[in-house]
Amino acid sequence: MSTVKIVFLDRDTLSPEVVLRDLSFPHQMVVYRRTEPHQVGERISDADVVITNKVPIKEADISQASQLKLIAVAATGYDAIALEACKAAGVSVCNVRNYAINSVPEHTFSLILALRRSLVQYRQSVLDGRWEDSGQFCYFDYPVGDLSGTTLGVVGDGVLGKAVAKLGEAFGMKVLFSSHKGVSGMGSLYTPFEDVIRTSDVITLHCPLTASTRNMISFQEFSNMKRQPLIINTARGGLVDEEALEYALDTKQIGGAGFDVVTKEPPGQSHIMRSLANRPNVIVTPHVAWASVEAVQGLADQLIGNIEEYWKGCARNVVV
Repeated sequence: MSTVKIVFLDRDTLSPEVVLRDLSFPHQMVVYRRTEPHQVGERISDADVVITNKVPIKEADISQASQLKLIAVAATGYDAIALEACKAAGVSVCNVRNYAINSVPEHTFSLILALRRSLVQYRQSVLDGRWEDSGQFCYFDYPVGDLSGTTLGVVGDGVLGKAVAKLGEAFGMKVLFSSHKGVSGMGSLYTPFEDVIRTSDVITLHCPLTASTRNMISFQEFSNMKRQPLIINTARGGLVDEEALEYALDTKQIGGAGFDVVTKEPPGQSHIMRSLANRPNVIVTPHVAWASVEAVQGLADQLIGNIEEYWKGCARNVVV
């Protein structure tokens, strides 16, 4: 059996503690910490397998890779891959699925609880000496609210959305699963999107970014939020119109926002979410909801397993 060349384009997108287990067939693994778009074509030109997390692989890159048989995406999303070009060239694409079923829901509720109970503000005030200045055993500078008895609107009914709903129920929340925006007749298990927007105390997003979901929450949706909800996005940047989010915070249409994803990652100093992150009722984390130690190791195990199964002739998690 000939040696299979595997090229990993962006190893630094997985934590250094993660172990990539060995493969059972003869292979050479070439690992790059990161790869710029202009370097892709050259680096994969003689590869049989390419591993990428966030590095785009475009049609021009695929045309240079005459030996390429498989692109193994080290993530669930595969929008960075030129799928039509892969189809035309006979290149298979597979992804990793359902690896963060604990990590993302737990991060989601970390954001909800921190915002609902003003944890960031109270921590900072203690560091600033406010407790001593208060002269008593506690003080009430920031609002603290319970979750029990409130309404949780979940947009997205996949594995993650359902896991978040289960946690919400454990906290005593009423859970509403949203129907797709602009779609009616999805059945009794779903509440119309407009009603979820109007009646929820917390709205959390767990859906992919597509043409139909881009800016699904914008100025009109914020204006219809009657309960000043918290908005939580651990799914994809672009689901929420960030300029509309700023206006909603300014006008108190919402009570706060917890975002793990933004439209440009990293955002850069001038990005709107960098300024919003300075507000006391906004928490922005750097796309780490998925990144518990357990979840990332599970991702790596599944990634290598995908390559192993493909070479056995039992391809799984196939996108194309």
